[in-house]
Amino acid sequence: MFDLRKTDPEMWERMEAFAFREVPGDEGLQLEPVTRHLAILAALLGCQGLEAFREEFPAALDAGVTPVMAKEVVYQGVDYLGLGRVWPFLQAANQILEARGVSLPLPSQATTAWEDRLEKGAQAQAEIFGPHMLEAWKQGTVNRWLAENCFGDYYTRTGLTLAQREMITFCFLLAQGGCEPQLTAHAKGNMNLGNDAQFLQRVVAQCLPYVGYPRSLNAMACIGKASKS
Repeated sequence: MFDLRKTDPEMWERMEAFAFREVPGDEGLQLEPVTRHLAILAALLGCQGLEAFREEFPAALDAGVTPVMAKEVVYQGVDYLGLGRVWPFLQAANQILEARGVSLPLPSQATTAWEDRLEKGAQAQAEIFGPHMLEAWKQGTVNRWLAENCFGDYYTRTGLTLAQREMITFCFLLAQGGCEPQLTAHAKGNMNLGNDAQFLQRVVAQCLPYVGYPRSLNAMACIGKASKS
């Protein structure tokens, strides 16, 4: 791999200063380190920044993100990005963990069985979006899959809190772009769990160096829209 410090020194100077010092150090936009790194990991999955993910993953671990937390980010990405886009990131995560002496597989974080994943998934949806979601799975097959697979198989897992899971979902959506209706809905879901508008704005700001200005500005607009709903 090219050393950007040597091949592109001018670009590296500005990029390194902005992404790694200016943005994290802004007093009005700072996040607690673990939260910041969880957001960045999810954003890099969302924007398909595999090589940057390879650099960020060890930095996240060094900052206090546990292997379980980091892997849970990758696992949850499957529902919002698709297996085809997440597969390379899962391979990269496993390579990095094994290189650091972490034994795989990690301890199980599952809390549902095939028999109750629909019920518990619908309960998780209701906790985030309101009691009307308890019956939303009855609207069609994809709605049922959403309840039992997305929420029942993933949101019910331990390793991350429900509020952390909604935050990383927000990052998946803002980073991939073209998902503004879902981004607005999940901004509202975050707010329902205590991740208020100011917190989400800080999340967007910390992801901005990795996903760019257009998607970040769109995300800010979605936060504003959700705040008024």
